[in-house]
Amino acid sequence: MNPPVRVLYLAGSGRSGSTLVTTVLGQYDGVFAAGELRYLWQRGEVENRPCGCGRPLRDCPLWQRVRRELPTDRAAAIAAGLRGRLRMRGLPALLRRHRRGVRPVPAHPDDAALADLYAAVARHTGARVVVDSSKLPPYGALLGALPGVELRVLHLVRDPRATAFSWRRRRGLDGDADPELMSRPPVAKAALLWLVWNTVTVRLWADRAPAGYLRVRYEDLTADPEATLRRIAAFAGVDPDGGPFTGPATVRLTPTHSVAGNPSRHRTGPVPITADVQWRHNLSRRSYALVTALTAPGLRRFGYPWRRGGPGPGPAVGSGPAVVSGQTVGSGGSAQVRQSAAAGHEEG
Repeated sequence: MNPPVRVLYLAGSGRSGSTLVTTVLGQYDGVFAAGELRYLWQRGEVENRPCGCGRPLRDCPLWQRVRRELPTDRAAAIAAGLRGRLRMRGLPALLRRHRRGVRPVPAHPDDAALADLYAAVARHTGARVVVDSSKLPPYGALLGALPGVELRVLHLVRDPRATAFSWRRRRGLDGDADPELMSRPPVAKAALLWLVWNTVTVRLWADRAPAGYLRVRYEDLTADPEATLRRIAAFAGVDPDGGPFTGPATVRLTPTHSVAGNPSRHRTGPVPITADVQWRHNLSRRSYALVTALTAPGLRRFGYPWRRGGPGPGPAVGSGPAVVSGQTVGSGGSAQVRQSAAAGHEEG
């Protein structure tokens, strides 16, 4: 019998650095940076969007081998089924089932194809750890119930004012030349999504720390990139000494085979990791106040100041069950990655 596939699942809100963390982890021996695998069926198989290596996914030699073991003729139906099963309106029922100790996302015939996907990825890459940056907590809950999957959850968190600002940037889905833009929700919707996804992530997995859950904040990651990525690697179960750092805040990236995610997943070569703080100056007062009001319960929990220009966040202390002593590391997230001063922002 094959051993279970260890999946490091990056959970939380979008624009919190999952693309950066995934790409860096993919440079470690025994780690496969899979990207947002919940999108494989639609963006990869149906739309044939680029793999992280730059080829259309169906032309990538690695994914060709994996796809031979999957029901690709049913890709559109599987994608539609996932969208229906993971809707936000199903969260109350999901959390009730979790509290009762039963499977949060009910079983479905498509689950066999999902389990086959992760097994095939591990088999054809030889990876001991598959990094999935899908972020959506219900999908992570679904994965955790699949046979043959050993789930570890990395919870990425970033200041909600920063994520709301980032969501408003105009960006092609796969780079500047792509006419299809990434989602641009209004700041109020971005704030509510931040609060909901981060709260649900805590309720589903925080009690699994330290072995099964680790929280990382963007702000701490960008303050000390090498030390934070080393700790994440150790949590995932890989050698933390094998990373791509050429300095405390610089990595050398080689191509990955990630599915979906921020277009910065295509970057290679030496890349410095620095904090993106443009929002501190360019987010309007009205938007700042609105996001702050909507996310107030989460600001204290995750250690963020209310006032603009307030002291930088330190590790959250005494904020209830969301905080696990010694487990809040840096900020989940998205560091701005620049290859030059004019490069765009990496916000997974």
